[in-house]
Amino acid sequence: MKYWIDFLEKNAHVYDDKIALIDQGTNRRISYSELNREVDSWASVLQTHHVGKDDAIAFLHACNCLEHVTLMLACAKIGAFFVPLNFRLSNVEIEDVVNRLEPKLYIGTGTKVLNVETRYLDLKTINLSDYKTFVENKSTLDDTILMLYTSGSTGVPKGVMFHGNMLLTNQIETGKGWKLTPDDITLVETPFFHTGGYNVLLLPLLHLGGTAILATAFSPENVFECIEKEKVSVYFGVPTMFQMLLEKPYFKSCNFSSIRFFVSGGAACSIPMIEEYQKKGLMFKQGFGLTEVGPNDFLLEEKDAVRKAGSIGKPMPHTIVKVINKEGKEVTAGEPGELLLSGPHVCTGYYRNNKAWEETFKNNFFYTGDLVRFDDDGFFFVVGRIKDMYISGGENVYPGEVEKQITGHKDIAEAVVVPVPSEKWGEVGFAFLKTDGVDITVEGLREYLNPLLSRYKHPQFVRCMKDFPLLPNGKVDRKFLKNEASKFI
Repeated sequence: MKYWIDFLEKNAHVYDDKIALIDQGTNRRISYSELNREVDSWASVLQTHHVGKDDAIAFLHACNCLEHVTLMLACAKIGAFFVPLNFRLSNVEIEDVVNRLEPKLYIGTGTKVLNVETRYLDLKTINLSDYKTFVENKSTLDDTILMLYTSGSTGVPKGVMFHGNMLLTNQIETGKGWKLTPDDITLVETPFFHTGGYNVLLLPLLHLGGTAILATAFSPENVFECIEKEKVSVYFGVPTMFQMLLEKPYFKSCNFSSIRFFVSGGAACSIPMIEEYQKKGLMFKQGFGLTEVGPNDFLLEEKDAVRKAGSIGKPMPHTIVKVINKEGKEVTAGEPGELLLSGPHVCTGYYRNNKAWEETFKNNFFYTGDLVRFDDDGFFFVVGRIKDMYISGGENVYPGEVEKQITGHKDIAEAVVVPVPSEKWGEVGFAFLKTDGVDITVEGLREYLNPLLSRYKHPQFVRCMKDFPLLPNGKVDRKFLKNEASKFI
């Protein structure tokens, strides 16, 4: 029988003393053989505390750290599953998640000792050298190995169950599709309580024998330093992070010679930003996915970054795609519809919430809630969320489509469009613009958009901002901006 964790044990022999992980929090550099031994020790710790097959392990740490990786891998060696908690939540919110999860063991560092009916283990009290043996009971490809909670922006957070085949498919297909190699080095800053931390580059590179640097948080200065000193070759971020790097004076003098390509996700990159990076010979691969499927489902290659700006690219070979209208019929090119995804990288379901899963997974397809369209060349474009779409004067308006056109403006780095009530039209758009001190008026924006969009799609309100409020995953907090917009109407 094939087990998901087999790749780690193989690489411990094949790559032996090669550095697998660099933990910036402790300044440790860990080889593949050391990593495997440390994972074995954590498996022993867990079994000593009576963790067994199908048991949940909850982990809370105030930043990214080595134990996020070693504990997750250790769970796979004994058939348990790992649940990293969002350290940015309040104690009350975390307690609610832990009480609903009912883990066998809750592990932390004493910073947030919760009022929960679960056995607590303080990470700082563990001496791994005291733990050497364990009884192997590896997770199969069908078993849940990792569970991540969705952000809960639209309701109670749901636990997404990652099975072994889901993780393995993403590792293999990401490596092939993005042409990753064992020589690649990456920097991981996205938090491990979101899928990007584990699955965009970390696990695919560990599968191949590459190297990952674990950062405690995103810092432009740290990115520049790691690129120059550690020779980072592939780097993942969201557009906001790349914009922040671009705005730093050191961007102009940084030695980027080790970078093969950047990976951007979460939203489309603006053309002006892409062009600024291209002036330095830096190229973007752009992707798209979600926690429940993938997360690496679509790929936009570097050569198409400007030609197909705003696109999420084409489906990767392992991803089966449908786009349907309200009547459930598949749409044709140019027509917006809901994106449906299927394949071996769909999760098992939502933990103890079959009702919510059955509402989103039907006939072997996951209903994403994303509105997309595709062109005659087969490139896909996100035009918004079903819940974000608004109706102005009887016409459907998709914020993603409007934002794409707005960010083509040379003075606008990012744009977010939200609906606000209108007595005349029912709803109209309110555009938040991220500009570098440039004041853009409604009239000026409309003049720019006239040849690009129908008038009913034009925002009727504009507010320029220096920075956008962000969610813990680095994406723009649209809910907050929508509440802000209502204050100006």
